[in-house]
Amino acid sequence: MFDVLAIGEMLIDFTPSARGVGLAEVPAFEKKPGGAPANVAVGVAKLGGHAAFLGKFGQDPFGDFLIGTLEQYGVDTVGCVRTTEAKTGLAFIAVADNGEHEFHFYRDPSADMLLSEDDIREEWIQNSRIVHVGSVTQVLPEATRATRKALELARKHGVITSFDVNFRLGIWRGREEEGKRKIFDTIALTDVLKVSESEMTFLTGTEDVEQGAQMLLDLGPKIVFVTLGERGVYYITPKHRRRVPTFRVTPVDVTGAGDGFVAGFLRQLADRIQGRGIDYSLAMHEEIEEMTRYGAAVGALTVSQMGAIPALPTKEEVFQFMYKGAKRNPLRIPTHGE
Repeated sequence: MFDVLAIGEMLIDFTPSARGVGLAEVPAFEKKPGGAPANVAVGVAKLGGHAAFLGKFGQDPFGDFLIGTLEQYGVDTVGCVRTTEAKTGLAFIAVADNGEHEFHFYRDPSADMLLSEDDIREEWIQNSRIVHVGSVTQVLPEATRATRKALELARKHGVITSFDVNFRLGIWRGREEEGKRKIFDTIALTDVLKVSESEMTFLTGTEDVEQGAQMLLDLGPKIVFVTLGERGVYYITPKHRRRVPTFRVTPVDVTGAGDGFVAGFLRQLADRIQGRGIDYSLAMHEEIEEMTRYGAAVGALTVSQMGAIPALPTKEEVFQFMYKGAKRNPLRIPTHGE
């Protein structure tokens, strides 16, 4: 049984040798594995969970490297498909002094965008506690249909569905409204939804976090998370809503911060849903807050190092950070509405 089956893109992140300059000025890049759903799969595995990845790779050395990386971290690669129709995707990254990043993608198309319905095996879905997807792979219609098939099969078998919007303007430029429609279609099949604050505004048209999160919850999810950067994470369910602040760290590279949060939350959720269902897990306000704090700790540790997958922490590192380092990393829980 997989705790989490992550579906979507895995690609090469070329991270910069120098910070504080744009992509045109970066003197050199270092090859690192990346891709939001793959980050989540590795994050879950490093936290002690049983994770699997389903995605498409080029029949090239970069594909070899990425699949080898998944295996290195203990992710089941049963769903990794190879193709000669396109090459493995690449992303070049520039990092500002504050850790914010700029992406430039080579995906026209890349192998992950060619994911098809035939690549989705019902037994893999049925053998999972949680199925997690993103939006990046859904640029082409066939990959969109494949993602929808996976989510519909999950619903059929009572498997929890998770969606991190992870909307990249550089990929959807000129097709933003099409991307928004696909995101809304995916949200309708989602139990756990994670958006950034800017993504919430893009989707709902409001900058008010409580209002925007409620609008997204009304589309069908059981819980919606809005990540707020240094201001923490806001979550809402039909019964509860609260903002949980993040831990204090010095950001080095924010790449993968949201993926780390998702991995942490889903790892905690998978432990709690065994034989009980998601509604039970989300009935207890204290339980949601505990899972959210854990995800926030994973995200905070992830931004403390360069890269995404290499920076994702182990469960031992999270324990040390949350409990042994409590005096160094205080976390103040605000009152409702604060």
